[in-house]
Amino acid sequence: MTKRRGTGLLLALLAFAQFISAIDYNIVYVALPEIGRAVGFDAHSLQWVVSAYAVAFGGFLLLGGRMADLLGRRRMFTTALVLYGLASLAGGLATGPGTLVAARAVQGLGGALLLPATLSLINTSFDEGAERNRALAVWGGAGAVGLALGSLLGGVLTNSLGWQAVFYVNVPLALGAAAVAWRTITPDAPRERGRSFDLAGALSATAGSTALVFGVVQGPEAGWTSGTVLTALLAGLALIGVLFAVEAHTAHPLMPLRLLRNRNLVAAMGVTFIFMGTFGAQYYFFTLYLQNVHHYSAMATGLAFLPSALTGMAGTKASEKLLARAGIRTTLTAGLLLGAAGMAILALSLSPTGHYAALLPGIIALSLGQGLAWTAMFAAAGTGVDAAHQGIASAMASTTQQIGSAVGLAVLIAVASHATHATHGPGLVPGLRLAGYAAAALTLLGVAIALTLRPGTTPRPPADTGTDPQTTSPALSA
Repeated sequence: MTKRRGTGLLLALLAFAQFISAIDYNIVYVALPEIGRAVGFDAHSLQWVVSAYAVAFGGFLLLGGRMADLLGRRRMFTTALVLYGLASLAGGLATGPGTLVAARAVQGLGGALLLPATLSLINTSFDEGAERNRALAVWGGAGAVGLALGSLLGGVLTNSLGWQAVFYVNVPLALGAAAVAWRTITPDAPRERGRSFDLAGALSATAGSTALVFGVVQGPEAGWTSGTVLTALLAGLALIGVLFAVEAHTAHPLMPLRLLRNRNLVAAMGVTFIFMGTFGAQYYFFTLYLQNVHHYSAMATGLAFLPSALTGMAGTKASEKLLARAGIRTTLTAGLLLGAAGMAILALSLSPTGHYAALLPGIIALSLGQGLAWTAMFAAAGTGVDAAHQGIASAMASTTQQIGSAVGLAVLIAVASHATHATHGPGLVPGLRLAGYAAAALTLLGVAIALTLRPGTTPRPPADTGTDPQTTSPALSA
């Protein structure tokens, strides 16, 4: 009974961390117009309120994952929450664009430390199979609730208290969770002797990932042939090449290349890339449709997102049951196919004069598929990975997720711009519709990747499993 209570409290805390992160995702989108007017961003620089977070988050994920494995999951979890809370406070106090962008970058760093620590705690605290799938479903469901409340809360706070409130709300949530974590999570074991940090790998991974994400984010605005974008992309690819060379010859690599022999992890990395480039981009285009075509207020936009997030939460619960009955491959494939159908239906229903009710069939199918796929793809990423490498494995899947988000949004914005040059009004609809069809088609690539997963729910772990001192604690084992 004590053991169940302990893991229950741990899961509640980890789900709450995901809830905080998800709130911030949508709360900032809804507040962007007000932030631009109040802080002094122009039309070209406003994207960096979002992009600064994405660049730092994507660039530091691998480092964050390895730090969780080597320095301790509790240490990194609490450090990340404190960093996130303080950066949120700085964002609310910002009086100029530079300060706000810097605060968002530090928030992204906090997120990059938090996500792999959270996932590795789940993957080392709950047994592979039904128990871990349930934990991932609870974690994913908390994210869906956060997305729903983020949209709504962003509208309420922006309208009533101003844009600063969308940052201040994170401060007590993050710092409070850090205080609870320090008392709830079992202290980390002493660092294992003989395991070095791989500084060269950390530097090349962080710099390479940051350069790639920066280049992709800047591409649509600056032009793909601009010197800045080409330099960033080429430097990023070169540094990733250096990373692989370093990892092949170091005794204690940041990212052990043998993890790439795990077919499930590699497939999960491919799926997370496609998933965030298609499913994740829908928030951006749906916000444009509601606010720039139908002139929804921030409050109305937040309410319009509620059916999507609540259906997504139901999808994560259904995913838990389907994973137990049909396995990871079937669940993930079903989620991606359903989501692709939802994107196509939603795109078809977009209209300069249409009513919100016409959008609901597409929204429901898309969001249900999103919930099914979300739990399944992270279940795949942790399957067959030994406990000592759960942090870096989670970070590998999360890094491709973040790069996929930047790449997918850039590609779909280019597709939309090909169909229309309008930024407001009915003329925007053809571009949004074409972007929706393109996202549905690209999701089918994710289906093809998902079909390479091993059949069944819980493939055998590799024979070379290691012993992680952190997993020997009763409070951190299921």
